Amino acid sequence: MSKLYFRYGAMNCGKSTNLLQVAHNYEERGMKVLIIKPKTDTKGADKVVSRLGVTRNVDFWIDKNINIYNLIDDYMKNNGDVNCVLADEVQFFTSKQIDELFEVAVKLNIPTICYGLRTDFQMKGFEGSARLLMLAHSLEELKTICNCGKKALLNGRKINGKFVFEGEQIAIDKEDNIEYEALCPKCYFDYKEIYESDKI
Repeated sequence: MSKLYFRYGAMNCGKSTNLLQVAHNYEERGMKVLIIKPKTDTKGADKVVSRLGVTRNVDFWIDKNINIYNLIDDYMKNNGDVNCVLADEVQFFTSKQIDELFEVAVKLNIPTICYGLRTDFQMKGFEGSARLLMLAHSLEELKTICNCGKKALLNGRKINGKFVFEGEQIAIDKEDNIEYEALCPKCYFDYKEIYESDKI
């Protein structure tokens, strides 16, 4: 039986780069890979975008109402076997879609490797990630460092260069310059203290 893998980490830990490397490794051996990502992630539109400058079109850019298991099952009926499914930005998938990825691994016997964030900029879990933490056969942390040099565990959101700690979980804002930065817990709370003092 194949497994469902969840490879998670803070922002800029190399999740998309790792995904593209895994795809290359399979294809170098003549194997078929399917790459998927949720439409909630509009960065790069229907492409996986690595910070190293490598991009690649996804096979399926998936809406919230799509049944992923049925999609891949139908694809295989028309196109033959798939050797691996790679899913980027999985935190944005619904809990039901994570269940469907679990079925892809177990019932279709396809190794399914998911990449994403565990928590948002307020240390709250994402729906897709929470379900993966419950279901994945294998959990693997991809590590990165904070600007201070310590291990980054959390994600900070910046708007126009300043850290913020309130707002919607998913920010798609065309007016403000929204960025994310990987932070160690100490730096996270230091910036949060500054943010809260500025509000007084």
